[in-house]
Amino acid sequence: VLAAVFKALNDHHVLLEGALLKPNMVTQGSDCPAKASPEEVAFYTVRALRRTVPPALPGVMFLSGGQSEEEASVNLNAMNRMGPHPWALSFSYGRALQASCLNAWKGKPANKDNAQKVLLERAKANSEAQLGKYQGGAGGAAAASSLYEKRYVY
Repeated sequence: VLAAVFKALNDHHVLLEGALLKPNMVTQGSDCPAKASPEEVAFYTVRALRRTVPPALPGVMFLSGGQSEEEASVNLNAMNRMGPHPWALSFSYGRALQASCLNAWKGKPANKDNAQKVLLERAKANSEAQLGKYQGGAGGAAAASSLYEKRYVY
């Protein structure tokens, strides 16, 4: 799929230096009983990128793809620890950035300060992960909850 995307971009004379890629990470299927380690996710994701993504592209901004907040951060961190890479590897998470914050807020103005604190903690974790410096554990057990929804529609 990635090879076809970049062929089409080339065919249409798209300036890669002005583009970003937003893929999912390479993870096990949702029905797979064995869970891939962060190192396995990093290895196979980076291998797929190295085989298909031209170095002219400045960055790859990963979607969380239903991973828990913590999984998304830890997996991004593992990829960046493998570097250097020809492109920046960063994040463009939705659910994996907002889930704990929204849960803390619950739509109540009284919870605003705590929700902002939770959001800042997760944003900091992802910032560290995109540098390969995340130590893990931000957000506690709530951040480890799977955000996968079968047949999720955006």
